[in-house]
Amino acid sequence: MDELELLKKDWKKDDGNFRKLSYNEIYKMILKKSSSIVKWIFIISLFEFAFWSLIAFAFKDSKSMKDFNNLNVDYIIIPLTVIGYVILAYFFYLFFRNYQRISATDNAKVLMENILKTRRSVKYYVAFNLVYLVIATAIGLFIQFDQNPEIVNMAHSAAADGNLFVFYSRFILITAVFLVGAIAILLFFYWLIYGILLKRLNRNYKELNKLEV
Repeated sequence: MDELELLKKDWKKDDGNFRKLSYNEIYKMILKKSSSIVKWIFIISLFEFAFWSLIAFAFKDSKSMKDFNNLNVDYIIIPLTVIGYVILAYFFYLFFRNYQRISATDNAKVLMENILKTRRSVKYYVAFNLVYLVIATAIGLFIQFDQNPEIVNMAHSAAADGNLFVFYSRFILITAVFLVGAIAILLFFYWLIYGILLKRLNRNYKELNKLEV
């Protein structure tokens, strides 16, 4: 339980021994809490980026990655990667700017607006990561169907047997199952980390709203 919640609990007691804080004192507590939350959103996003970068680095010499790189599809992969990094860099900048704005806020109304902006930016960040995963998977699947010699030969064999539709359907279904699983894991992670932080930020917003009433 944080400092503000403890004080609110104390105010409900009848012994009258606890002084009531002024508007500015309560505002400063909420400002400090909000600034800390937004700072952690920025830090966690960087840790998340570092984690996935390490995973990609660890698997870059795996057989599947080497086979994929041998398909000579840099004209697709490089632009997709660059776009992803540019958008992620923008979100990191946005999170840092949110932290700076909230830390320098000097009135409740502006702080409430900055909290709403932060919540929106986090939701857009999560949505981008999930959409990017779906797009990258779809492109990877198309590349495999189009250029992977083993899969192309399997498709030709299936076509000769009249089972081409079944072959593609099975391949797409397996990919979709893994994709749904990956999205579920990511959603749980985002709910567990960013969701908790956003709930705390939303609680601060409600406290500010009460101050303004």
